[in-house]
Amino acid sequence: MPEPLNPFLVPSTLPYQLPPFADIRDEHYRPAFEQGMTEQLAEIEAIVTSTDAATFENTILALERSGQILARAGNVFFNKSSADSNPVTLALEEHIAPLLAAHSDAIRLNPALYARIDFLHSRLDALGLDDESRYLLERYHTEFTLAGAGLSEPEKDRLRTLNSTLSTLTTRFEKNLLADTNDLAVLFDDVAELDGLTEGEISAAAEAARERGLDDRYLLTLVLPTGHPALASLTRRDVRERIMRASRSRGIRGGDYDNKSLVLEITRLRAERATLLGFDSHAAFVTADETAKNPENVARMLGSLAPAAARNARAELTDLQALVDAGEISYEVSSWDWAFLTEQVREARYAVDTAAMRPYFEAQRVLIDGIFFAAAQLYGVRFTERTDLDAYHPEVRVFEVSEADGSPVGLYLLDLYTRDSKRGGAWMNPLIAQNALLDQPTVVVNNLNVPKPAPGAPTLLSFDEVKTFFHEFGHALHGLFARVSYPRFAGTNVYRDFVEFPSQVNEMWMLWPEVLANYAVHHETGERMPQELVDNIRRSTSFNEGFLTSEYLAAAMLDQAWHRIGSGTVVSDVAAFERDALAAAGLDNPAVPSRYSSTYFAHTFSGGYDAGYYSYIWSEVLDADAVEWFTENGGLTRENGDRFRSLLLGVGGSKDPLEAYREFRGRDARIEPLLERRGLAD
Repeated sequence: MPEPLNPFLVPSTLPYQLPPFADIRDEHYRPAFEQGMTEQLAEIEAIVTSTDAATFENTILALERSGQILARAGNVFFNKSSADSNPVTLALEEHIAPLLAAHSDAIRLNPALYARIDFLHSRLDALGLDDESRYLLERYHTEFTLAGAGLSEPEKDRLRTLNSTLSTLTTRFEKNLLADTNDLAVLFDDVAELDGLTEGEISAAAEAARERGLDDRYLLTLVLPTGHPALASLTRRDVRERIMRASRSRGIRGGDYDNKSLVLEITRLRAERATLLGFDSHAAFVTADETAKNPENVARMLGSLAPAAARNARAELTDLQALVDAGEISYEVSSWDWAFLTEQVREARYAVDTAAMRPYFEAQRVLIDGIFFAAAQLYGVRFTERTDLDAYHPEVRVFEVSEADGSPVGLYLLDLYTRDSKRGGAWMNPLIAQNALLDQPTVVVNNLNVPKPAPGAPTLLSFDEVKTFFHEFGHALHGLFARVSYPRFAGTNVYRDFVEFPSQVNEMWMLWPEVLANYAVHHETGERMPQELVDNIRRSTSFNEGFLTSEYLAAAMLDQAWHRIGSGTVVSDVAAFERDALAAAGLDNPAVPSRYSSTYFAHTFSGGYDAGYYSYIWSEVLDADAVEWFTENGGLTRENGDRFRSLLLGVGGSKDPLEAYREFRGRDARIEPLLERRGLAD
């Protein structure tokens, strides 16, 4: 009997070209990658060996049409390697990373291809292109130039080596982090140690232990950031300390999973590559093709925020220390105490008990009556679960998204729960990216890391998990709504320091009165969240912003510090470098640790946000300004949603994002709304 066709070799015949997950096996990935790379290089060869003069159609459009097998395999594989890895996929990811880097270099460093692009770019005004096509040619020219297409052949050889090595090292960093995070999960023998957690949280801890064969015990798995959600509730200080120390130990304990040497080597090689490409630092190389334009602009913004954030955090610490000193047992407030004590202050000052809010945040209600409801009110879209369609894991749900008139939008996949095979954090990936050139629809997936309760128990979300859910769905909407001509501009393919903007805006609907009233329902009694609690939540939204801004800025400035190293600078001690960088920024408060330390800073050492973690607060300037616009213009209305969709979400990456924002807002964004939101205004 003949071997079944590799599912990646042809477009899927399923609705919306959903990948045929029921047919995909681990052994399909490697041959699909190999055939995909071979096919695309042949397509590039056909472009550059053409005897016809370069045209937009035979060069740029031909580039856009190339590599379809590789795109299908890559989208599915890299989502799986992040969300449901196994020894086979982990090994393949490490094997394939340098091959894909070499493949990218074979295209971007091809002198004949660059010559055709450069020829077209030099005649840009004479080509008669529409705006999107003109922008596409400009983007190709910029990206190829920055990638090193104009280097000499010896310089290109060194660049290829650097790119290949870096792809291997960053893949190994992520692999080590996943393994060490699983290894450092904190195990408890006695449920009394978990005093303060809700019944649902204890159930999830018991289920996590059971899944590892540890019956009658309790396991708290670590999250990606330094702080753990349970720290806000656990009453025993020694238990909180165990969790915090485990979290901060990732990647620094020596042995197979240690990431210190990888951090040093990655930053050294990135600095060398930047010099080769004509930049002073990796940060200069990255920001040259972002809206920030250079690291000095980033430093100016972060530096303007850090003093006020640090001052506010010190004031908050004073309040927490006073609370402790007024108690029966006094101690110096440490990082593992902050969240627990903050909740006590929040409850005393604003009558808000975030732990008591969990019963009102049942996951299904949050999804259907909160997230989907807000999207329906704003954009008129509808969501229908498709239980007839298979996803890549039994826990993943598939929803069809349609317009109010029933016309198709795309598919939305939701992978809610944490598991040992999933990396930490939360994210959105495209599986099929809409574009008219290839006649492709849209399929996106959201991944979160919510602890899974025991069978039959409800999934109750924390306040922060609900916020994250709304945030990630904002990315999903960006991917679902973008309608572009070319694959290069599909979905969230925008500047990295703009990509967080739509998702941050979507967070606002979490507490919008009509939305909150619709989903915040007690899962047992059916009662709405009391209005008094709702009002108190809104009054407390800027509470603890000194801590939250400081821990974020510490990570952003640490990322910048690592990537502003010049190629002649030698760093040998990760801990000392990190300590000095935070001290220089005035953010070295031991009670307020950086959101990520270097050895588990996945965003910057394996996640594509290298020298770009500043993007969150950079985008938040636009976000806070846009939220002000929604508030001034009536909030949750179809008119407002349609404007936001058509002028921002719908354009994908097909125009300059700041130009798109100006068209939406009528002016550039003001920073004052952000300063007010974060308590940094004078």
